[in-house]
Formats: sequence, structure tokens, C-alpha cells
Amino acid sequence: MVEKIALVGIGKIARDQHLPSIAANPDWELAATVSRHASVDGVENHAGIEEMLEARPDISTVSLAIPPQPRFAYARAALEAGRHVMLEKPPGQSLAEIHALENLAWKKGVSIYATWHSREADCVPNARIWLADKQIRRLTITWKEDVRRWHPGQEWIFEPGGLGVFDPGINALSIMTEILPWPVHVESAVLQFPDNRDTPIAADIVFANPPGVEMTAAFDWRQEGPQTWDIDIETDAGHLRLSSGGAKLEIDGETVKEGSDHEYANLYKRMAALVGSGESDMDLAPMVHVADAFTLGKRQVVDAFHF
Repeated sequence: MVEKIALVGIGKIARDQHLPSIAANPDWELAATVSRHASVDGVENHAGIEEMLEARPDISTVSLAIPPQPRFAYARAALEAGRHVMLEKPPGQSLAEIHALENLAWKKGVSIYATWHSREADCVPNARIWLADKQIRRLTITWKEDVRRWHPGQEWIFEPGGLGVFDPGINALSIMTEILPWPVHVESAVLQFPDNRDTPIAADIVFANPPGVEMTAAFDWRQEGPQTWDIDIETDAGHLRLSSGGAKLEIDGETVKEGSDHEYANLYKRMAALVGSGESDMDLAPMVHVADAFTLGKRQVVDAFHF
């Protein structure tokens, strides 16, 4: 059965990823969009979520591709109207908001899905399987990119609730929590805040558990030129490297697999399965690490940042 879906937010990520993924999936029909500033040719558009929900009771599912700050109100409205909800990462601006949405979905008997697109990178399952029986000695995450390239002029990123460098950094955390054979937690962090911004532009994190394993992450949004999305793990059986955001896997320097980009296509397949089975998926492990980094992090003020 084809489900009708509404996409809320028609920005860069929606056009690059959400729209092509919906169009290519036979389980979904894009029946409406919600945006004050943009639209999709041939698709009914509404300026607000309440207007769309009232006008289109036939739409079963709402996918939210908007910044985290207003997402709670949009998601709550959709859930209250009995619609299934798909949340772009991060699923919200706080854990309390996300838990409230999960509880509301349960009460309304609808599905809710906190998506982590980087977990759907081609080589992530291979890395998880390879690590399952290994003794890990060191883990190093290096996630550095150019905010001007990926979020041009998007001031909300640096406003409270926007997460700053954790907007991309949470992608690395979503992979880490997926592939490690045991849980870890944040032990300490140093967060660099531009003196004209409310969220960090860089972060260095130390993780703990189990004892004796060195685990660190370095996030930075000021990297120009080639972008870096690497996870290196030293084990008793060799060195694993996930690069290109999880699209390439190397063991001891030899390429084992190099995949293609179908992360968002997999998310919409998963959402269709959840709706079909009446289930939800709200794994918040990556968001817990972000919250802990803000709680435990030492604040450093650095030079002002301007787009």
C-alpha cells in the first residue's frame, strides 16, 4: 500500500536527499509540502503545519526536515492529529522534548522515527560485524568540515538549540554507537565557542568505558579544502578505518569495501517498515553523548565567526 507523506521544510537537505529518496520509493507518494519560502513543482504546498493537517486528513505521515528549534511544535501537532512522524537528525533540541514526542506517539498509537542517516552508510554494518569479536585498544574520530559549504548562511546553527558543530558531529556519534560492541560515555570535553556565537564551532571529547581503552573525538567546523569524516579503531587484530562518513572501509590500509550514497533511501525504507508494523524507533544514544558533552564540557572562547 502506498502511503501519502508530507515533507516539512524545503531547504538544501530536503532537495538534496529527502525529495529524491521519496520519489524513488514506491511505498511513498509525496502528497504535500509545508514551507513558507519554497515549494516543489506539481506538489501542493501549505504555509503552516496546522493548515496542512486540517486540509489533508488523507496524509498518514509527516517527515520533518526543518531546524531542531521549531521541530517539537511541528512534530507535536502532527502526532496530535494522529500522523506518523519522521524526524531529521538531530531529532530535537533537547532530550526532554524528544522523550515527550515519543510518549505522545505511544499514546496516539502512531509511529515515530528518530533517523540517523550516517548509520545507513554502506560500510557501517561491515564495520560493526568486524569489530564484534575484537579487543579495541584505541578509537579516534576526526570529523572536520566547512560550515560555510554545508550550511551557507544558516544562522540557526549557531543559535541556542542549533547544536553548532555537533550538528555534523552527531553523525559520527551515531556511527560510533552503532558499531561498538559495548556502550561508552563522555568523560570530558572542551568546547570552543566563537565569541559572537551561542553554540560551539569545535569540540574535543574523551570517552570512557571500558578502562584502558583510549577513545577521543575531534570535531571542527572551520576546515577548508578536503573534508574529513574518519573513524580509526586499533584492535588486537588490526586497524579499522571508516572514512568518507562511513562509505569506505579499510582494514590495515587495504580497502575492503567502498559503497555508494543511499543513506536517505534506506531511512525512507525503514520508515515504511515501521508504519507497516505499527512500531517506532527512537534510539537516542547519539543525542545523549551531545547532551553530556555540553554538561561536562569546558568552555573556551575563540575568534568570532562570520559566514
